[in-house]
This record gives sequence, structure tokens and C-alpha cells, in this order.
Amino acid sequence: MPIVTIKMIEGRTDDQKRDLVEKVTAAISESVDAPKENISIIIEEMQKSHFAIGGVRKSDL
Repeated sequence: MPIVTIKMIEGRTDDQKRDLVEKVTAAISESVDAPKENISIIIEEMQKSHFAIGGVRKSDL
């Protein structure tokens, strides 16, 4: 039973997230021969102020 967590900055539409979930599920199913109904995906969204690269918050760019 694969469980996948996707962390990303907020701002994607429901359609984009739906497409992401479908494609990630298909890729995992094909890669590890797992039935799609056994694959769980968790999307964790964060604010730009909660994510930084190289010491600079995304919200400060």
C-alpha cells in the first residue's frame, strides 16, 4: 500500500491537483505494480512565507 506525500507551495487549482493525483497514481501503479485503489496520496500545501531556499523565503522574492 504505497503512501505518497507531496509538499508544495499553495496556489494550484483543484484541476491541477486532480491532474497531479491521477498522474502520480498511474506512475506508481505502473512502477511498483500496485493496484490504483491501494495508492494513497497526501497533498500538503504551505504558504510562501513557510518555504525558503538559500536563506530567502519564497514570499520575499
